[in-house]
Amino acid sequence: MNRTLLLIICYGGMISVAICLNLMPVHYTTFSHEFGGLNEEQLGRISALVFAGVVVGVLLSGPLADRFGAALFTFLGLIISSLGILLISLAKNYELLLAASITAGFGAGILDMLMSPIVSAVCVDRRASALNHLHAFYCIGALATVLFASACMHLGISWRILAGAAALVPLALTVLIFLTGFPPLVHPERSRDSILHLVLKPRFIFALLIIWLIGATENGIIQWLPAFSERGLGFDKSMGGIAVGLFSLFMAGGRLAAPQILRRLGAYGVLFAGAFFCIVCYLAGTLIPAPGIALSFCIFAGLACSFLWPTWLGITADIFPHGGASMFALLAALGNFGGLVLPWAIGGIAEYSSIRSGLLAGSLAPVALIIFALITLYQDRHNPSSL
Repeated sequence: MNRTLLLIICYGGMISVAICLNLMPVHYTTFSHEFGGLNEEQLGRISALVFAGVVVGVLLSGPLADRFGAALFTFLGLIISSLGILLISLAKNYELLLAASITAGFGAGILDMLMSPIVSAVCVDRRASALNHLHAFYCIGALATVLFASACMHLGISWRILAGAAALVPLALTVLIFLTGFPPLVHPERSRDSILHLVLKPRFIFALLIIWLIGATENGIIQWLPAFSERGLGFDKSMGGIAVGLFSLFMAGGRLAAPQILRRLGAYGVLFAGAFFCIVCYLAGTLIPAPGIALSFCIFAGLACSFLWPTWLGITADIFPHGGASMFALLAALGNFGGLVLPWAIGGIAEYSSIRSGLLAGSLAPVALIIFALITLYQDRHNPSSL
């Protein structure tokens, strides 16, 4: 087993996930014009179906990866992601675009589920830090996607050409899979905790609820940032892409700096600080009347969100170290389900009110996150029998 090559595959896998999830929102306004004047709810449906595909991919592949190994499903995730992105480039109408979105999401879901347990199995002694580092490459992929999309818009290059080129990224990674072995996702001398065993534990139920809120908090703002920049704040189309790029840059920086911050604040301290800053960014971004300042706070939300997902995965993996891929599958499914529900809900509110009102309602997610994280912190310290 080549540890370095495994980490390269995982980092590339997260970049592929980022392409699948971020290629569409940058082109919302383009899709609206090209496919017959789509409204906000129809645009929100695109992201909702991407994340629906992610959830299905996560749930189907998790138990199977525990049984048949991570290598096979890493290969399948990369191939299906590549196919989905290629289908996006070929979509001739809104319905085919939705079908391509589900396909790309399904492949991304398989990858999203597998990369974290593989890194967790390789870096047993520093899970929270290693997972933050892994998920920084999601941000790097999102930033690269947005920058290339913005450059193509500026140069007049079709989004279809960009999508066709992006499909080559996961396809190229499949070659590396044949050059290294993959680790078992639980210790070979210890049996995996069953899903039933996990879901009967109250502490694990709270873990699922919190990852749902984290997915909602992060994706509620990033999925609507380009449209909010253009339709809500009055900036031109290119600024929406730049805003998403800066959001991803702050998120990548936060995750790369996470090991140092975790040493100072601890995992729960990082979680609470990030959630509180998310609330501030949601409120300031929607309530401050000055467009430049409002957009700046929306961008700073990338830093606030950056620590939440990987840090919570690390906390949960340390408490349930024998959960295997199935545990990570449940966590990823619930997190991505949150990423499905809130962007769609924001689109629904925007259809009857405004994008600003929809994002303001989204601030309830990080508020609930802090409340439930406080409950789990109390359980961890005062009621360990619930673990």
